[in-house]
Order: sequence, then C-alpha cells, then structure tokens
Amino acid sequence: MPRNNESEIRAIFAEYGAGFDDADAEAVTTLFAYPATIWQFSEGHVFDDDEDLGENVEALIDVFDDAGIVTTVPEVGAIHVAGITAFASVEWRQEDEDGEVLNQFTCRYTLLDTDTGWKIATVINEIEEEEAPAH
Repeated sequence: MPRNNESEIRAIFAEYGAGFDDADAEAVTTLFAYPATIWQFSEGHVFDDDEDLGENVEALIDVFDDAGIVTTVPEVGAIHVAGITAFASVEWRQEDEDGEVLNQFTCRYTLLDTDTGWKIATVINEIEEEEAPAH
C-alpha cells in the first residue's frame, strides 16, 4: 500500500539541499529513482544510474562553490500524492556565507514510492519570466 507521508517527501528535499551544502554528490544521487529525467532550459536529460547523475551533481557542486553558495534552502510548497506517485513544488534559495541570496528558482518534482521509500523520478526546472522565450 502506498505511503501518503508528506513529511517523508519534505525530508527528501531537506536532504537534497544538505547534500549540495556538504558537497556530497552521493547523498543527492541516492534520493533518485533511475532512470531519472531532469528538464532544464527546455532540454531533457536522462540519467541511467547514480554514477551518471553523480557526474552532473559534482559539476553543479563546483559551480555553486565557485559562485560562493554555501547554503541551499528548499521551501516545499504543495505536495499531491496519487497512489505510488507524488508531485511536489519546491522554491529553492541559495545563499552565501553572509546569508545574501545569490540564486532563487523553482522546480517541480515527480516522485515514486519505491521499496526503499520515496525517490525523485523527474525534475522540471522552471524558466524565470525574464528568461522565458518570447511567443
């Protein structure tokens, strides 16, 4: 029977942010179901396993480090559980050591209830309004 445990889902995003803060790619990749899909800037990337995704996460950690980001804070909004699937919206804020916000963005997630708990299956990074292509 599927779990309808929003607190477990919220904890995943706290672990996700902490993994980036600790520069621990493995802590991030263990939160995913594979294959995992990440959509960013209208382009989808499929990661077959934790090693494949780990390379991407390590590159992001380096980018965040170079930018001076030391804290990644998730604000989990709406969560909707439908059977073995859950959907979550997360507003992310990234700060430097003085608490200044360096980056803010929104992601939508599809999660899957697996034998080992909820795992992230799909990430969709939203394009900010000023970055969105004109129609």
